[in-house]
Amino acid sequence: MNSSAQIAERPYYKNLSVSFSPHTRSSVSTERIMWTVVACLMPSLILSMFVFGLQTLIITAVSVISCVMTEAISQKLLKRPITIHDGSAVITGVLLAYVIPPGVPVWMPIPGAIMAIFITKIIMGGLGFNVFNPALMGRALLMASYPVAMTAGWVTPIRDLSLGRYINAGVDAVSTATPLYVLKHYGLSGLIDKFGSLSTMYFDFFFGFSPGCIGETSACVLLVGGLILLYKGYITWHIPVSVIVSTAFFTWIFGGETYFSGDPILAVLSGGIILGAFFMATDYVTSPNEKRGQLIFGAGIGALTVLIRLKGGYPEGVCYAILLMNPLVPALDQWFRPKRFSEGAL
Repeated sequence: MNSSAQIAERPYYKNLSVSFSPHTRSSVSTERIMWTVVACLMPSLILSMFVFGLQTLIITAVSVISCVMTEAISQKLLKRPITIHDGSAVITGVLLAYVIPPGVPVWMPIPGAIMAIFITKIIMGGLGFNVFNPALMGRALLMASYPVAMTAGWVTPIRDLSLGRYINAGVDAVSTATPLYVLKHYGLSGLIDKFGSLSTMYFDFFFGFSPGCIGETSACVLLVGGLILLYKGYITWHIPVSVIVSTAFFTWIFGGETYFSGDPILAVLSGGIILGAFFMATDYVTSPNEKRGQLIFGAGIGALTVLIRLKGGYPEGVCYAILLMNPLVPALDQWFRPKRFSEGAL
């Protein structure tokens, strides 16, 4: 019979501990995951500074500082441990800024940060207890409180790469409309008149040289960050793929002048689908744990996004689609939870 010393020397016992569950240890901490996500989001900020100007950096900095300070002050007043070092407040601040137009006043992220951190997260019990995605709740508040600024803060990119020339001297030079707004109100022909041929639009929308929110315009940069998270195993493919596929599918069916004539590529590349699919819908706290539940969760987000885009008053629907699906997460986890050994046996 092996001695305890011999057993301890075996490599497959090094990650096991006889204690209360969970019994498997991991070197991947919450802090490491959070800061990795922050790093994956930074290329989008760099690109937005190049495309829209320095104001995007200022708005993002105000958003992050507001979220961190709100969390620290709230936890101090409630006599809870201060956890700003875990990076969750930083992620919330970055994502909140990324779903704000680049032409809004620089103070605007502050009320959104208070809503995101204090109301949505701290009051609910802190990290791990919030029902809704904090950053999107902050954006929803800003949309309800400042609808004019949130829908008129779009600006023409400083550099139009497809034309190879600079078209503006500053971020506040020319206001414009987003591709989704033009598509909703003027159709595909109006979109082509404003943004050029389909091939030109595909190029600009993929690389991020089109009007939109600060961090959502470049599908290319966001996909690279999302693929890094997939490679490291921090997220799985189920939610991002189901969001993207369902958005493309329902747009193809219902998004055109006749059935099965919509453009699924434009639907995925324009707006916040890629940002939402990889960085918001995959939030650990507000998304299902089971793979089948994740597929349904993502498909629901895509379907609701298309419904809001086509029938709602606002041309984009990713934010509200995710928030509408968030409360269903406990039910999805319950419906698809694995059966215990011998469960259901007589």
